[in-house]
Amino acid sequence: QVQLVESGGGLVQAGGSLRLSCTASGTIVSISAMGWYRQVPGKERELVAAITNGAITNYADSVKGRFTISRDNAKNTVVLQMNSLKPEDTAVYYCNGKGIYMEYGPLANFDSWGQGTQVTVSS
Repeated sequence: QVQLVESGGGLVQAGGSLRLSCTASGTIVSISAMGWYRQVPGKERELVAAITNGAITNYADSVKGRFTISRDNAKNTVVLQMNSLKPEDTAVYYCNGKGIYMEYGPLANFDSWGQGTQVTVSS
């Protein structure tokens, strides 16, 4: 099994900054991509930002220029630095990781999620 544990989040005023961190653990062989998604009640979960093991990044248009995703491959950690936060960024943020792990011998793919962390931006 692969577990993702998130930290960070909280309450901030509009224009402020927050930093989310996520670390993957388990019998991981390799991680191809890690990313952050967010979800508000009544809406589908949406991609915020993602990064591959080759450091190729992808951002939602709504966060480009404000959010930065980075990754420490050696520590299986991904960080989302969120600046110039807006009230519409309020959501539960989820970490996602995709890759290969070892399950009782044979290799297997994983696509795992963290438990989610609340980000609230007040106006």
